[in-house]
Amino acid sequence: MPNSSPVSLVIIGGGASGMAAAIAARETADSLGLKRGDFSIVIVERNCRLGEKIRISGGGKCNITHEGTPADLLRQGFFTKAEERFLRSALFSFTNSDTLELLARKGLETRAREDGKVFPVDGNGPAVAEAFGSLLDDFAVRVQFSSRVKKVFHRDGQFELLFDTHGTLCSKHLVLATGGVSWPQTGTTGDGLRIARSLGHTLAASSPALAPLYLVRPPSPALAGISLRSVGLRVSSVSGEASRRGDVLFTHKGLSGPAALSLSRDAALLLSHEGKCSVVADLFPDLPVTALEGELLRQAKEKGAQMIRKFLQMCPIAPPGRFVDAAPHGTIPSALVPFIMKHSGIEADVAWSSLSKIGRKSLLRVLKNFPLGEVGRVPLEQGEVSAGGVVLREVNPKTMESRVVPGLYLCGEILDYAGEIGGFNLQAAFSTGWLAGSSAVSQLQE
Repeated sequence: MPNSSPVSLVIIGGGASGMAAAIAARETADSLGLKRGDFSIVIVERNCRLGEKIRISGGGKCNITHEGTPADLLRQGFFTKAEERFLRSALFSFTNSDTLELLARKGLETRAREDGKVFPVDGNGPAVAEAFGSLLDDFAVRVQFSSRVKKVFHRDGQFELLFDTHGTLCSKHLVLATGGVSWPQTGTTGDGLRIARSLGHTLAASSPALAPLYLVRPPSPALAGISLRSVGLRVSSVSGEASRRGDVLFTHKGLSGPAALSLSRDAALLLSHEGKCSVVADLFPDLPVTALEGELLRQAKEKGAQMIRKFLQMCPIAPPGRFVDAAPHGTIPSALVPFIMKHSGIEADVAWSSLSKIGRKSLLRVLKNFPLGEVGRVPLEQGEVSAGGVVLREVNPKTMESRVVPGLYLCGEILDYAGEIGGFNLQAAFSTGWLAGSSAVSQLQE
């Protein structure tokens, strides 16, 4: 139970960043010759077990990190220069290789897929959380489960934590690693953000990231569960547009899949500015309009008797070049063909030889800009991560220490950054957590 005994270092949050912070703190303390009996580290976790989001991320398979150099991860995973600059020190201080080496200590084997995403070999996400939990045991880190922090006071150079059970905990150094507001069922309900604000920090408004796109008019039931592989996806409004390349999944409410999840942060921003935005798919992202029109003309010349719908059913989706090339991404889903015909204004029994120039131009337009509808909502509660949080200018990127409150460290999703899909966010959590934990202990010695 919470008590008033002073603790050397308290970490609020037992997720990715909090566990990394605790392990880093103990390693740093050991290297400085601080005896474990004299230097206590406590993680305060509101759930009854550690790493709830790790356990369910990636559909339970846990995309731990992304392969490549730290510079690669910064360039590929974070699209704003401010985020790249802020995370540079953390990602270079504790790399993806360091993360995997840490897990390897507990016998957890990993593998990188062709797209660079790194998973446990057996696809067991909970095993990642268990490995970190075992490391915490090895490093004599005490975890206080089922303890929700109600308030934090900072006075006379000391932090006092008040719990909803009326107990207290005191420490001169505090790490906030509570996460943001995505997936509230895992306990990330914004407690850390409220604590940070009460201590004087400025917050950027929370918004969805890596979330599905809910459409004003949901897709036809005939499309639910259908995937479009390696297509271009674009959201746009009067104020701007954004695009991604990847797989798209039709759901009963809208769109999911890597491309949609990646675009969700931009879609939410456009919605906040304009109140609406539309989304379209480019089924041939590698072919410019002129090249695709040339392919359609060639089909009409060589196969005049062929019906347009038959051609579409056999047509490669997102081909790397001409239609005669291999189809690494498969063909256009048959379920989508009637909708392509409808939006193009072409009847089901029309053959190439009967297709007018206007009809061909219409088909060309639809293949490059297939209308998926208006985005009605980007559900914050369904996002794998949330954008927004403690503004980056108030945190020292070289230590993760607050520039507002001495002795306070912030890491992980509580900070105002959000990475791309692919393991970038988890790695940023591990890296910022590690830097926060090691810095907190180093500062104790100064």
